[in-house]
Amino acid sequence: MKILLLNPPFLPRFSRTSRSPAVSKGGCVYYPMWMAYATGVLEKEKHEVKLLDAPPKNMGVKDVLRIVKEFQPELVVIDTSTASIHSDVKIAEKIKITCKCFTVLVGTHVSALPKKVLGMNKGVDAVAVAEYDYTLRDLAEQLEAGKSLKKVDGLVFREKGKIIENKKREFIHNLDELPFVSEVYKNHLDIYDYFYPANLFPEITIITGRGCPYRCTYCVMPQTMNGHDYRRRSVSNVVKEFEYIKKNFPEVKEVFIEDDTFTADPERVKAFCRQLKNKDIKMVWSCNARADVSLETLIEMKKAGCRLLCVGFESGEQKILNNIKKGTKLETIRQFMKDTKKAGILIHGCFMLGNKGETKQTIRKTINFSKELDPDTAQFFPIMVYPGTEAYDYFKKKKYLITEDYRKWVDDKGSHNTLISRPELSNEELVQMCDDGRKEFYLRPKYMFKKLKQSLSHPKEIPRLFKSAKTFFSYLIGK
Repeated sequence: MKILLLNPPFLPRFSRTSRSPAVSKGGCVYYPMWMAYATGVLEKEKHEVKLLDAPPKNMGVKDVLRIVKEFQPELVVIDTSTASIHSDVKIAEKIKITCKCFTVLVGTHVSALPKKVLGMNKGVDAVAVAEYDYTLRDLAEQLEAGKSLKKVDGLVFREKGKIIENKKREFIHNLDELPFVSEVYKNHLDIYDYFYPANLFPEITIITGRGCPYRCTYCVMPQTMNGHDYRRRSVSNVVKEFEYIKKNFPEVKEVFIEDDTFTADPERVKAFCRQLKNKDIKMVWSCNARADVSLETLIEMKKAGCRLLCVGFESGEQKILNNIKKGTKLETIRQFMKDTKKAGILIHGCFMLGNKGETKQTIRKTINFSKELDPDTAQFFPIMVYPGTEAYDYFKKKKYLITEDYRKWVDDKGSHNTLISRPELSNEELVQMCDDGRKEFYLRPKYMFKKLKQSLSHPKEIPRLFKSAKTFFSYLIGK
């Protein structure tokens, strides 16, 4: 079967795969990694598959329709997000007019609201809910055989004017049976289209485990897509992918492990580090982490090539951390930062302003906390709530969500646009305080001197610093 997996046009360089999809102020463009994994699964079943990622190429709808007309797919899989959902549905309709195909939507938004989305437009035939790799595999098999779609777990579809919801699909537990996502990138994508400001350029993003054992109220991926059971690939399987990347992508400067929390299993992390060293695989890598990794583990990670950790600190007020079920303590965070500096690992710190119980005073504490911690880089997000999350339900119930027009989830330029407004803290004030936080953090003389010193002592950092600065600092100073 001919299958097209499409990350459709919306705004130039719009990253649907981000946990808060938007156009990044630092120029960040995510790999379409979940679509890529599904591509690998479908190719393993001998289907003729095309993975088309439109936003990094600044492709428009006409470009996509031209490719659709030439390729004539029988099944079209379209990625979605909350902010782009109306555009995504319209593109599905146009594709269906262009060729005779079955259209299915995937992603966090449609997983939370499958029936609502199917009711928006008859150009959408189905939604694959949550983790969709094997749902698409089974869907293609049933379509090709002309059999009933009621046997496809995880599918919500339209049949004879009715919306039918099949039983939920179990999560994939043997992740080793999935193809390497890096191999899919090599066959379908240009790695130079993708950029993470905190990472060396060019980089490759992979997943070594799915699901997150933690219960943060705002985090959309565990609550709508991958669940809270951290399912891990074997260490040997991950190391083999590192070997594949080293051999097939000699130009890659860094591998980013995009698990929700790679450090959730410290013993596995240490086993991974030992295997990298035993096999003499000298590669730079980074990962997502919590602010509770021990100094012993950090030292092992550094010795094995770890350069940077991406950490969600979120708040400098313990009450806020408790409210969002973060499960971290301020004293632990402070010790963690001391330990990362001892180990020589850089930190990209994430701070989220506007969570449950937030005030202007607690935000001020968080901005000051960010400067006290002094990570290598920092980002300040206003709270973005998405359907399917505990945070969304809370703010909606409190009547703090000012609109449910999903187009408003980003502004006209595609930047994050919080829609949470309280009597004592409006959404406009919240966005302004995020801007203030960025300015205060990055325009410190101490910080500027540190980055200059870093550039001189570590020249390999210069390309990513200049690449991100081109867009970020024009924004920062222009505000």
